[in-house]
Amino acid sequence: MSRRGLATCSLVAAIAVTTGCGSPPPPDERARAETVVETSEVRTPRVVDDSGRPPVTFDPCLDLPDDVMTEAGYNAAHKEFSDMPMGSYTFLGCTYRKSDPIPGVRRGYSLSVLAGNVSLDEEIAKNGHVATATTVNGRTALLELDPSIKDACTYVLQSTFGIVIFSRLYNKDHAGAVPQNEWCADMEPLVRAAEPFIGS
Repeated sequence: MSRRGLATCSLVAAIAVTTGCGSPPPPDERARAETVVETSEVRTPRVVDDSGRPPVTFDPCLDLPDDVMTEAGYNAAHKEFSDMPMGSYTFLGCTYRKSDPIPGVRRGYSLSVLAGNVSLDEEIAKNGHVATATTVNGRTALLELDPSIKDACTYVLQSTFGIVIFSRLYNKDHAGAVPQNEWCADMEPLVRAAEPFIGS
């Protein structure tokens, strides 16, 4: 299993957490995905795989309310779909940008939210060496800080279908390193605000 994507392909390469960047779905497919049948409690996933794993029932671009992301400072009007049907597993993704520049400090943040049907145990087997067990609103989670992936902070939340990953990149506006204690600054409140929309 490969590391998951963050923001754009260039950002993904910088953070090294993906197997590839998906393209936005065609307008008609996106429109169908955004149509939720009122009599059904679960939307049919936009992307499925042939692995036998559970379908990914949380779609970050469709299920995270724009007002929640806007309140957190992210530009929900310019979010981007990034889907990764890998055959043996699937990730539905959404990328956001936050522009809160501080000259000489940072240009803002890039955020990727990925929902996938891999288990938390698989994630621990892959990245347990950089993970710390935690909880988010009582939900089992991991906080991942990989010294080899500079300026990135990742929360991984467990769900009934697998995991949801919140990966944020600190876009610095200076030469030199960003102190590691800044990588996750003010990220936990965003994850806590988003967590209820994941479902069980």
